[in-house]
Amino acid sequence: MNNNEYEPRILIITTDACSYPGVDNAGQKHLHYSTKTYTIRTLDPVIFDVDWYIEVFKAGYDGIYIASCGTDSPYIGTFEKISKRIEIVIKEMKKMGLHFSQIKLTAVCTVCADHFVRELKAFTKDVAKNMPVKVIAQ
Repeated sequence: MNNNEYEPRILIITTDACSYPGVDNAGQKHLHYSTKTYTIRTLDPVIFDVDWYIEVFKAGYDGIYIASCGTDSPYIGTFEKISKRIEIVIKEMKKMGLHFSQIKLTAVCTVCADHFVRELKAFTKDVAKNMPVKVIAQ
């Protein structure tokens, strides 16, 4: 992004079992992505209810990137549950005037550092392009 473009604040949710090692590996490899990202490490993103995701947006985050284990989760059925929950979150986001592209659920494996960074950069660009217009104080 150039200096004239707004750089969105992105919350990254990672899972202990799968995605956190991949995200951590991106840092160890010194791969570059936005400094406006904040990471939460959790057992599984399914522990957060719909209201929690909405509160993240109300707290000023522009996007939520959920790096899950996908169907490889050690917790049976959680990927299906979080997929359904995110569908509900998107409906609530629309009511707030937010774009569906401001949240992403994806699977990130333990060694997927390069893939994670590519996906996060693309997500950040999508969020910046599709988010509601913000007034930025100079």
